[in-house]
Amino acid sequence: MGNDGGTIPRRDELVRLKKKKEKKDRDSELSFRWRHCNITQEPLEEPISACGLGRLYKKQAVIEALLDRNLLPESASHIKSLKDIRDLRLTPNPSFKTDAEKGDGYIDRATSPYICPLTGLEVTGRFRFIFLWSCGCVFAERAMKEVKAKSCLKCQAPFNEEDIIILNGTEEEVDGLRVRLEARQARAKAEKKAKSEAKKKLKAEVQDSGVPTESIPFQPSVASASSVPKETLSSGTAKLPSSSKIIPSAAAGSSKMTVGMGAKPLAGDKRSATDKFNDPAFKKSRESYRVAADPKATEVFKSLFTSHKSHESQTRAHWVTYNPFYN
Repeated sequence: MGNDGGTIPRRDELVRLKKKKEKKDRDSELSFRWRHCNITQEPLEEPISACGLGRLYKKQAVIEALLDRNLLPESASHIKSLKDIRDLRLTPNPSFKTDAEKGDGYIDRATSPYICPLTGLEVTGRFRFIFLWSCGCVFAERAMKEVKAKSCLKCQAPFNEEDIIILNGTEEEVDGLRVRLEARQARAKAEKKAKSEAKKKLKAEVQDSGVPTESIPFQPSVASASSVPKETLSSGTAKLPSSSKIIPSAAAGSSKMTVGMGAKPLAGDKRSATDKFNDPAFKKSRESYRVAADPKATEVFKSLFTSHKSHESQTRAHWVTYNPFYN
């Protein structure tokens, strides 16, 4: 039985079915996530940074958002300072063309301006990429699995498993990175608190002792003093071990010498005291030394001084110094 016009209705025209969800273009979504900033949604520009959750940002946009917290979206609320991001050390793609995009032209989204330095895979989102939090170098996850090392394959900086962060990972991977990020922040906060407490404790001890910090002398090593027998110490024939060095005391105005482990020797203290007194240059610094009585000085050198016999009958001042005797 037909309707007007002789048409026969079909079932799909009479029964209303539930509409299916619109599927997103996976390639377009990946291209947008890997080429645009997570804060401003603008194309990425160097320097490019990443957070502990593996999201990409323009560093300029991060700085502007930190200055004005209203610009910071909820997805980047975990960024409190520049210490929460790392500058990525990306490897440029030599085959990438930077021509301007035309409105009616074909845009190849399968290429990327950056590649993996080991495998040559392009950073387009089709392959999983990671970066190291310790140095910021970016690699393909495939390369890190094939070459197992404890140092960066590009800059040779050491790293551990917690430093490996997946870029633009799935929701489950982001949840795992969030737990790792909170643990890293708690560890950094505890280290900072321990340093401040140690500094306050040291300052309190110095104030209780009543001695300025600058006048605290260097304490010698107990092991080096205890290793010398008492008999040699009483006889005065003890020698210092080869590992001990003579360094000046930290007390202000003190001319004493203290013994410290691992200190650098001074260039002027290599000779003993007796060698210094026998040195002719050291003898000239005494008050009893006179140039006129020095047998090694020449007559030309002696004539430069007022103690020379040629200056006894001179009626004008010396050419170097001002002598009130002649004026």
